[in-house]
Amino acid sequence: MKPLILCLGNDLLGDDGIGILAAEKLQTMLNGQADVVATGMHGVALLDLLVGYRQVIIIDAIQMSGFSPGSVIELELGDLRTVMSPSPHYTGLPELILLAEQMQLDFPEEIKIFAVEVDDPYTVGKEMSAAVSKSLKKLIPCVMAYINWWQDRAFHA
Repeated sequence: MKPLILCLGNDLLGDDGIGILAAEKLQTMLNGQADVVATGMHGVALLDLLVGYRQVIIIDAIQMSGFSPGSVIELELGDLRTVMSPSPHYTGLPELILLAEQMQLDFPEEIKIFAVEVDDPYTVGKEMSAAVSKSLKKLIPCVMAYINWWQDRAFHA
């Protein structure tokens, strides 16, 4: 089974559109090696997209202290923590995994996250910053290398 590259974002919100832009580039480069999905969905709505895949790469914008805009940050599931949200409608990836386990869904065994540090993912209509746009030159090779590593590992198994 092909891996899934799930690219999250909203191209109407400037830097938050980095995932959508990455999806466009990866679609042409991967030549069918992986399923590439770009979406603005989040929370529980992502379950339908993730179920049935063994391997998933998630690309998204992020805001963390200590990184400059445009930094490409590689994360594992263990790097994420559950978020106590004031809203029952918010569901992050850790909560999604717990929900999938409780529902005994066919959830991915391997999830790799590539996040791009952004400055302002909230302003409607704002253009993507130069630093975030340039991050594609680092992000795309990272994703391609990971896909190739998965394929090589499967070939030699």
